[in-house]
Amino acid sequence: MNRVFHPFWSSWRRLGPLEQRTLEALWARGSATVRELLENDHPALAYTTLMTTLDRLFKKGLLSRSEEGRAFRYVPRFSRQELHCEAAGQALRQLLDASPASTLPLSFLVEVLSQHDARLLDDLGKLVERKRRALSEQDRSKRPSRGKETE
Repeated sequence: MNRVFHPFWSSWRRLGPLEQRTLEALWARGSATVRELLENDHPALAYTTLMTTLDRLFKKGLLSRSEEGRAFRYVPRFSRQELHCEAAGQALRQLLDASPASTLPLSFLVEVLSQHDARLLDDLGKLVERKRRALSEQDRSKRPSRGKETE
């Protein structure tokens, strides 16, 4: 997934408040034209302001658009969850890359989780075990099978 997000990831992190609100409105609607967003979600904005905002989101790679008459219909390229997962993954990658000792970021993660909600530690433990089992099964399936030889 990182390769898909890499070209515009830094743009996503720097969205302004109007860009964020516009993206939220598009996630709620699924798709919209400038006029539809003005009528329902941004009635106080000028048409050209919203049009420019949508064009910027398109150029950042967060929206796709298709011609609809003399206007464009805009659609989010990624779900809210996909972008939030990428944001969390990017933050964790930066945390791991920032420390020469790999245990330091992990202990920091455990500390933050326990401060936020102790149940998250249990959830983390379950996720780690599930991942270990999956990796172990993957490893077993890659090994050549040793069947009995017949004479």
